[in-house]
Amino acid sequence: MSNISYGAFLRENARWLAAGALLSFLSSFGQTFFIAIFSGEIRETFGLSHGQWGGIYTLGTALSAAIMFFTGGLADKFRIRTIAVVVIASLAAACFAMALNPSVVLLPLIILALRYFGQGMSHHAAYVAMARWFVATRGRALAVATIGFSLSEATMPLFFVWLKTFFSWQALWIGAGVFCLLMLPVFAILLRTERTPESIARESTSYGMDGRFWTRSQALRHPVFWAMVPALLFFPAFGTAFWFHQVHFAEVKGWDHLSLVAVFPLGTGAFALSTIAYGWAIDRFGSARLLPLYLLPLVLAFTAHWYAPSLAWSAVGVVLMGVAGGGQATLPAACWAEFFGTRFIGSIKAAVAAVMVLGSAIGPGLTGWLIDVGFAFPTQLLFFAGSFALASAVLVVPIRNAQKRLAVSS
Repeated sequence: MSNISYGAFLRENARWLAAGALLSFLSSFGQTFFIAIFSGEIRETFGLSHGQWGGIYTLGTALSAAIMFFTGGLADKFRIRTIAVVVIASLAAACFAMALNPSVVLLPLIILALRYFGQGMSHHAAYVAMARWFVATRGRALAVATIGFSLSEATMPLFFVWLKTFFSWQALWIGAGVFCLLMLPVFAILLRTERTPESIARESTSYGMDGRFWTRSQALRHPVFWAMVPALLFFPAFGTAFWFHQVHFAEVKGWDHLSLVAVFPLGTGAFALSTIAYGWAIDRFGSARLLPLYLLPLVLAFTAHWYAPSLAWSAVGVVLMGVAGGGQATLPAACWAEFFGTRFIGSIKAAVAAVMVLGSAIGPGLTGWLIDVGFAFPTQLLFFAGSFALASAVLVVPIRNAQKRLAVSS
């Protein structure tokens, strides 16, 4: 555990932390909570049902997951500065494409680009950088980078839903693309003296279980990875489904969409506080002790959403989702470095990111199809709650066994 104070940590590493936070902030333009703001307009423009729109979203997201698996390892070979510029410029182009798209046929490709460069590579680059650049303070670094994402989640939905009363949805996507381009010089300033991954690895090496580095193929054969798969799949699948169908959920409950969106900042506040708490706890106790516990608030969250006779109940659910989200934002990234070392962290996390993106692909398509065939979305939420209880239980034994190998290697 590092004895450095949070204030000193922030001052000494402001440049690197700000770059990570900005990357995670910009990932919002490819995140479901942002794209879902425009679900109603997109379905109306292209004449899509819930199931058809969910299917298109699933297809584009699944393809982005496949590409992530093979390209995420680039973070082990290239400077984050180079990756950030390419990714953010490409994300801007995807935003412009969404605004100017004339055909439903192109929609899956545009979703692919938004998800790959936004949710995928932007988020991936931020977390790989934090996991490699920081060792004793890794938890706090991941927490600070995540603040960028939490800030976007708190402000973007409410702000853009409000802007829709003044501008067309296409104009707002153009604005998003312009904002991405404006951030490119900021990255150039923050990372103008960035070190290469190779030099970082030499200066701040972190070994995994048994006192060695694990390659991606070795990590993929270890029980810890497969014990984490349900959590990695279910959280993005069902969390994404909730955000994706937020307009439909509000309609079913009889609430105004803007009223529902107005409670989202409560969840973001919980997310930010939870992220900071988890960052401290990871540096204090390690990620292994916390992993089997962090999904449990989701059991209560989705039960609350299912029941929700009033908006206040869903507000409680959103807060609980935020509490669990702080763990999801920090624990998996920390655990891969803790269990498998940092030498091949980019390629390992690329496989993890692919699983998570795949989960976010499955959620909207599956739930949209279920809505179309008459399976009420609130009832689906109760099944989501049960899946998180199962995912939490699956983690207990493999994580406990892996902890013993960490103790031997330390």
